[in-house]
Amino acid sequence: MGTTTTNSIEVSAACRYEEAHSDPLAGRFLFSYRITITNHGAATVQLLRRHWTIHDSLTAVREVEGPGVVGETPVLGPGQSYSYTSACDLRSGLGRMDGTYLMVTRPDGTHFQVVVPTMHLRFPFSAN
Repeated sequence: MGTTTTNSIEVSAACRYEEAHSDPLAGRFLFSYRITITNHGAATVQLLRRHWTIHDSLTAVREVEGPGVVGETPVLGPGQSYSYTSACDLRSGLGRMDGTYLMVTRPDGTHFQVVVPTMHLRFPFSAN
């Protein structure tokens, strides 16, 4: 689990390998992740957009960008938190995700980026 804080917005991220939804022989490795965003600032903020960079040891870097997270653009008042779960698939069992959220302060409309902690995606290899 990792945590970052940018402009009083704390982001915690934890990921895990989803064995039941993966097929290593077919090159499909699914990882779920849970994100918690906490507003430690004095102003209300809203998450507008996400941007992910997905690194897979077997494929080119992927960029994923779009509105909100899991179909929502949560508003967080001072002291409030928001959590969600999503997933990422890889062709290999080794990679990482880096990301940012575009946030806006209400009511003044100031936009700012919040860094999401790097998530290391690793298939739990077994050794003999």
